[in-house]
Amino acid sequence: MKTIIIADDHPMTLNGLQLYVENLGYSVLKVCQNGIDAYNGVVTLNPDFVILDLNMPGMNGLEVLGKIREEDATTKIILYTMYHEKSFLTKAINLGVNGYLLKDFAIEELSICLEKVSAGENWFSPKLNETLIIKKHDTEMSKLLSLSPAERKILSLIAEDHNSKSIAELLFISDKTVEKHRSNIIKKLGLPNERNVLQRFALQNQIPE
Repeated sequence: MKTIIIADDHPMTLNGLQLYVENLGYSVLKVCQNGIDAYNGVVTLNPDFVILDLNMPGMNGLEVLGKIREEDATTKIILYTMYHEKSFLTKAINLGVNGYLLKDFAIEELSICLEKVSAGENWFSPKLNETLIIKKHDTEMSKLLSLSPAERKILSLIAEDHNSKSIAELLFISDKTVEKHRSNIIKKLGLPNERNVLQRFALQNQIPE
């Protein structure tokens, strides 16, 4: 059974989320009302997922995300917020968030988000198309946001004219792993499997860090 820690400074929201994810079949290891408690819970309990409110006392969701990512790349982190500012999403992406929801739609979309993130994908609410920075016409950015941090890093290196062997050496992974990432990136971006297709795409689009 997948395990979860939930953090929100509003008790009613916290209780509602706990009941909801338990009904989905997840085990809630801990509920927290501040960021410090959430961070400590992740460090000590090592859950599969942590769901963080963006605005919390002690440490906010972005601060918790950043501290977790400094020492843990395995826990899947989902942020949800009532704020629609571009800066929050951009910061979350750069820190390695796996899922991002708006509070108004969190309950109806959380099950999908958990399913996608559990399968190794990043998931961002389609409602962002209407309320945040991912415009409907900006399909390339939407595709880029579906890539994992590791995939975005590899795409950035491809744009700098590194081949698979060079990327493998820089990231301390095998050539085979790089080739697998390249194949996954092509699939996620919906690109034709052609020579230098990733380099062309990377040079034509700004890649989030």
